Amino acid sequence: MSKARILIVEDDDIIARLVEWRLVKLGYEICGRASDGHEAVSLIEQMSPDLVLLDIGLPGNCDGISVAHEVRRKNDIPIVFVTAHSNGDIIERAKETRPNGFILKPFNDDDLRVGIELALR
Repeated sequence: MSKARILIVEDDDIIARLVEWRLVKLGYEICGRASDGHEAVSLIEQMSPDLVLLDIGLPGNCDGISVAHEVRRKNDIPIVFVTAHSNGDIIERAKETRPNGFILKPFNDDDLRVGIELALR
């Protein structure tokens, strides 16, 4: 069985590196990293990941929810949101994209593993 290829979308470089380290340790392959929404959409089209681990709070006018809408419009790649924000408005906006998972920061290895494995099934 091949490793799942995951694209990380996270604007905080330290968090992105930590997530990448954790995912590799868990046996996943990282196929790319994006720090803003436009870069994420471009990399998703280029890399065709098995799953997108997507921060909601991205800089600029293309946040993670906008990226998820674009992904859903073009293909059927599983999306797991990762965010520190869980207020009602954000959850309602996120639900419209039909995410495959939602992980709240701070998280541990088990949170990542379970969220990703469920999304990939």
